[in-house]
This record gives sequence, C-alpha cells and structure tokens, in this order.
Amino acid sequence: METGVTGDLLTAGQYYFVYNAFSFTLATMAATTIFLWLSRSQVSKNYKTALTISGLVCAIAAYHYWRIFESWDAAYEVKDGVAVLTGVAFNDAYRYVDWLLTVPLLLIELVLVMRLSKAETSSKCIKLGFAAALMILLGYPGEVAGDNTTRAIWGTLSTIPFLYIVWELFKGLGESIERQPDSVRKLIKDARLITFASWGFYPIVFMVPFLGLSGPSIETTLQVGYTIADLIAKCGVGIIIFVIAVRKTEIERSEEG
Repeated sequence: METGVTGDLLTAGQYYFVYNAFSFTLATMAATTIFLWLSRSQVSKNYKTALTISGLVCAIAAYHYWRIFESWDAAYEVKDGVAVLTGVAFNDAYRYVDWLLTVPLLLIELVLVMRLSKAETSSKCIKLGFAAALMILLGYPGEVAGDNTTRAIWGTLSTIPFLYIVWELFKGLGESIERQPDSVRKLIKDARLITFASWGFYPIVFMVPFLGLSGPSIETTLQVGYTIADLIAKCGVGIIIFVIAVRKTEIERSEEG
C-alpha cells in the first residue's frame, strides 16, 4: 500500500512524532530479539522453540520497522515548520506483510510455552495460525480503500476470524490454562489478556478515519497507534513468554531433582 497525506500537510511536530516512534520501536524490537535469543540458554529444551519464535517475531518486526522508517523519511522533507511531500509515496504495506508473518507466530508462541500434548499443540497452532492470517488478509483491502464504506465492509469481515481467535483464547485454551502450574497460570492468563487487549487496539486504530479528523491527524494517529499496539503485542508478550518459560523450567528441574 502506498500512501501519502493529501490536503493539509503534516506539521514538523507531527512528522517527528511519527519519525521518533518508528525509531524507538525499531530499537526496541531489535533489542528484544537479541534478549530472547540469548535467553534460550536459561530454559529447558521444552521451551526453547517458544523463545526462538518469540524472538523471530521481534526480528521480523524490526526489519519491517526499518523499512517503514526509511520510507517515512523518504516521503517527507521538513521545510519552514512543515513536512513537505517529496513525491516519493510512503509505503505502508510493510505493516501488513509484517502482520501476515508475525500475528500467527504470536499465537503459536503462546501455545508452545504451555507445553500441551503434541496433538493439541498441532491442532491449536494450525487453527489459530490460519485464523490470524485470514484476519490480516481480510483487513488489508479495507486499509487501502479510498472510502470509508469499503473500509467498514472489509473491517467487519476481518472481525469474524478475530472473534474466533478471541473465543479460542478464552474458551478453547481455558481448560488447558487451568492445568498449568500455579506459579505460571496467572502469567499465561496475563499474556492471553495482553494479546487480546493489544489486538483489540488495532481495529480501534483501523476505524480512525471515521472520526472526521483531517488528513495529517489521521496519518499521525494511525501510524503511532499501530506502533504502540505492535510494541505491546510483540515485545511485551515476548517478555512474558520468557518469564513463563523460565518459571516452568525451574518447576520441572525441581521436580526432577
């Protein structure tokens, strides 16, 4: 998706607000990737894959934020307190490419750290991964739509697999979570809740164009809103996955001892 603000131009403040948000998120994603991958040595082999995938999510996001950052920088030039369009369109499609890869992995890492049976793990990963990919694919046509009606239609269609994911997180995984050790049960519930809350933030940002804001305000709100949601869903949940893996490793090693 190639976009550029039409109508009123971004102020220098709006431009640098988004610019700095992208820069901060790129650094955070990269740092979280390194931390999670180096931390694999602290957990048993049962949870190394969960940490690997969690780090991979942040690595993929870091790459795409680098591309988003470069595209934003190329699309504008600040002159006399105003961000002037350079003629190079801002390519926001990097977000949807990123989500298509990372959103299914976010759900898979949560399932893996629970260490369910092989059959249940496989079933949950396939169902949740497919629903997550479908949710992103259905949302993209609405994001690139030039009118709010089309945006609303595709946004509604995208909500269907999202509701299924919510049902699986709270109902489908509910009994499995209750079987987890006491010391990690709340953490897993927290990870589930943060995943739901951060994902619930995406459709709210998606509907910003319906608020009647001007072009620059819409662009700024969309970019910063999606960025905040990404930080919570990927880095925040990734750290919780790490803590769960460490605690479960300690419990299992204690039982073996």
